[in-house]
Parts: sequence; structure tokens; C-alpha cells
Amino acid sequence: MSDKTLTCRDCGASFVFTESEQEFYSSKGFTNEPSRCPECRAARKQNQASSGGGGFSGGSSSSFGARRERQMFPAVCAQCGQETQVPFEPRGDRPVYCSACFESKRSDRSPW
Repeated sequence: MSDKTLTCRDCGASFVFTESEQEFYSSKGFTNEPSRCPECRAARKQNQASSGGGGFSGGSSSSFGARRERQMFPAVCAQCGQETQVPFEPRGDRPVYCSACFESKRSDRSPW
């Protein structure tokens, strides 16, 4: 590996993607080279932090950061028989518990 000169997609400036940066990217499993210079990357991170984005925006049509409503499924608790809602679709091969029974079973197993 050797240093590479890349062009920033935002400002058009040339910047060096050093051998050590390439090794770091590789160690993290990244396959793409950076497309922004360090200054534009820092400015973009600052913009995201100040706008409350905090994470990857992924483009204008992305819904990252917007919390989706969790789909709930009806179930009957295997311990107390109460009707409840769970965040997964019960398959019938394992018992399903209401929140109270689940917590009591979990605290029974606690090593503390």
C-alpha cells in the first residue's frame, strides 16, 4: 500500500489518504475510500451533531433517526393466562410471557 491522492466530493480539493489511514479502514472492514477531505468530514459531523442528526443520514429519503413504531402481536401468557402484546410473532414452539411474568422469571434466574 502507498499514500493515495483523492478528490473531495464536496469542495473538490485534493487530499492524501495515507497508508496508515488505509490500514485503519481495512482493519475496520471498510471497503470504500473516503470521499470527503478531513475538513469537509469534520464540518459534516459538526452539522449533523448541531442539527440533532447524530448519525448517518444516508441521503434525503432516508428515515434513519426517525423511530418507527414497533409492531406488536397478540399472545396469551403461558404462566398466568393473561392476554398480552409482544414485540415478536409467537411461533407456538416456545412459551410466551406477559411483562410481569417475564420479569419474575428473569429475576429468578439472576445470579445476583
